Amino acid sequence: MSGVGAALPLVAGALGAGGVAVAALPARVRMRDELRRRWRTWALAAPVFLGALHLGGGGAFALAAALGVIAVGEYVRMAGLRPADHALLVAAGCGLPALAWLAPDLLDVRAAGLLLVAAALPPLLSGDTAGGFTRAARTSFGVLWIVVPLTGLVLLGDTAVAVGLAVALGDVGAWCGGTLLGRRGPLARPLSPHSPNKTWAGVAGASAATALALLAVGAFTPGLWAAVLTGGVLGDLLESMVKREAGVKDAGSWLPGFGGLLDRIDSLLPALLLAVIL
Repeated sequence: MSGVGAALPLVAGALGAGGVAVAALPARVRMRDELRRRWRTWALAAPVFLGALHLGGGGAFALAAALGVIAVGEYVRMAGLRPADHALLVAAGCGLPALAWLAPDLLDVRAAGLLLVAAALPPLLSGDTAGGFTRAARTSFGVLWIVVPLTGLVLLGDTAVAVGLAVALGDVGAWCGGTLLGRRGPLARPLSPHSPNKTWAGVAGASAATALALLAVGAFTPGLWAAVLTGGVLGDLLESMVKREAGVKDAGSWLPGFGGLLDRIDSLLPALLLAVIL
């Protein structure tokens, strides 16, 4: 079975069980309303994600470009970049997935080098002597953090379905592990000062959930599991680091239960990148 075909029963089962669970939560549960909002967001996002990838390269390109444009907009606001930097990131967010779809042989170190040089052009050409280096560095980081990983949705084919599903269920596993095991003991230790609520108990929960998800869709290999797990953990901490420096709680406020798009795909980005590398 193809990636989408193999994923459909698992997605339907997970959404069905999750819907029953959040509907049955008593009013005294502190996070009941937030969990219900998150379930509704998952219920809308899953068909979009699977439907786009089911269409093949063109659908994967459209999904990657759309996610890139939205995520770049959120990142630009947090990083304090200017319209010229924003335009460059949007062009890269659409252009790189297009190359991956139409001319994948052109995606090599030359393309990466051109993107990094292009990131420095707006502050160089505008003569920004006060913050040009910071702008160039932050624009380059946006390319590496958002644009390049999303191109993996095109390059990975059916494996992109498995990675996306494993990351989503890994987030659920991390929350369950942190809630059940992360209150005391050695697993209660935080992973990083950037996100004190993320504990080793969450990593344990994510580890089990990602492995089960990959096994369920027939895509489990030790390397892919390590890529998804490592990417998921690092992605959440990485976005927390960006948000702390920007002084914001969430990357946005339009996505119910999550905040912004980057708050939803922060774990997916490094997982896709590591999967492509492997």
